[in-house]
Amino acid sequence: MRASEILNITHHRSFDCPKRPWKFYQEWNKAVFLHWKTDPETLHPLLPKSLSLDTIDGQAWISLVAFDMNHIGVRALPKLPHISDFQEINIRTYVTYNDKPGVYFLSMEGSKRASCKVLKAISKFPYKHSKMTRTDFSYDSHNISENNTLQIIYRNKATSCHKDNIDLWLTERYTVFNERNGKLIEYDVHHLEWPLEEIDIKQLKLDYPKWNHLINDRPDRRHYSQGVKVLTWDKRKHRT
Repeated sequence: MRASEILNITHHRSFDCPKRPWKFYQEWNKAVFLHWKTDPETLHPLLPKSLSLDTIDGQAWISLVAFDMNHIGVRALPKLPHISDFQEINIRTYVTYNDKPGVYFLSMEGSKRASCKVLKAISKFPYKHSKMTRTDFSYDSHNISENNTLQIIYRNKATSCHKDNIDLWLTERYTVFNERNGKLIEYDVHHLEWPLEEIDIKQLKLDYPKWNHLINDRPDRRHYSQGVKVLTWDKRKHRT
């Protein structure tokens, strides 16, 4: 699907795409979503003061997303060599800025050192390298410096998930935020609605010492998606 066709489908968004031209293309493929409910009070101290914690039915959520990052490129230029394809794991929570919903990353890991180094420099997001291996039905990641471990064996059922309001709230997010050097960084993104499938988790070992009080081996919700094609606008900076 061409970028122009993706931009023409916006009914699933809660706010309009930016009017300025998009800058980056990427794909988020073979995504495993794990979600946990949590007390809002445990997340408030982790956020920049400029962001407000987003909740649904009075409940805050934190998610781990493990996926393949593919075909990263700058508009009208060839995809970036050596960094375009790698595995990523991020841990995120849900926020608003000036009533605009988005996600805030607590942790980001990538399987290629070069990809982490370049994308951290470009995006200002907190990428760290982790050793990762992946098959069609498993994901295995170890980060020695942080003592982070994810080992999951699963089967996606190839049947569409019936999405309720919480599923949509968790997955249909079109802004990402980070704070760097006292400034809030905002990226707008656009993609078609996530095609979610049921997933059966056969084995899950999850140990992230910094976040173990928020995530565990028993997620409250789980999804699988074949993926989406993503358009990203250049970052905007806000004073905090």
